Amino acid sequence: MNDLLRHFQENRGGLIHKWSHYFEVYDRHFARFRDRRPVLLEFGVSHGGSLQMWKAYFGEQAVIYGVDINPACKALEEERIHIRIGDQGDRRFLQELRNELPPVDILIDDGGHTMEQQIATFEVFFPHVAPDGLYVCEDLHTSYRPKFGGGVRRRGTFIEYAKSLIDALHGWHSRQPRRLSVTEFTKTAFALHFYDSMLVIEKRPREEPTHVRSGNPRIAPFRVPPRRPLFGRLADRWVKFTGRL
Repeated sequence: MNDLLRHFQENRGGLIHKWSHYFEVYDRHFARFRDRRPVLLEFGVSHGGSLQMWKAYFGEQAVIYGVDINPACKALEEERIHIRIGDQGDRRFLQELRNELPPVDILIDDGGHTMEQQIATFEVFFPHVAPDGLYVCEDLHTSYRPKFGGGVRRRGTFIEYAKSLIDALHGWHSRQPRRLSVTEFTKTAFALHFYDSMLVIEKRPREEPTHVRSGNPRIAPFRVPPRRPLFGRLADRWVKFTGRL
């Protein structure tokens, strides 16, 4: 059992509400920050339980920020947990918050879960995540729920937006620059990990990928014989089954 799941099961502090498989994902990606002094920012304070969980998991060196639209959440501040009040769908508020905070090692979007909020938060804050940091967007199932502005393959959902990030990750390989070119995301995102209802993006400075080889060739080059055109293949089948040209 990992330490986050243990904390959750033994929790007597603020309410924590998560999907059960999240704890494995958290530990898989967050463990490398435990011997550091991470700055963690979580959108969505609720009852403050998850902020207390991060504080316990990362230890005394961690600096933790929470953001919520509910002014009552300000009362949940404690040592090393700082809370800001504002609407994550308001880009002006997000810009002001970004200007106030140091670069973020781990950002967790567990806020309002609407499409506008998720996209706005990503576009403003992804550049502010540290070069080797993590950007986590949770509860992506809302992209399929009309209540949150979602729907299967509906344009404008965060899931559809995230699919375009897969293209952006491969910008160096595009031969259609008007449709897909190298962007700042291409240069700063190392990997996208999709889980049920969660996306974890690893940041890392990248240069154009290069081929590497080692060892010696051991067989002659092989070329796949070209296939006959479709019309020719259909004609062959006609002859086979009818015996006539």
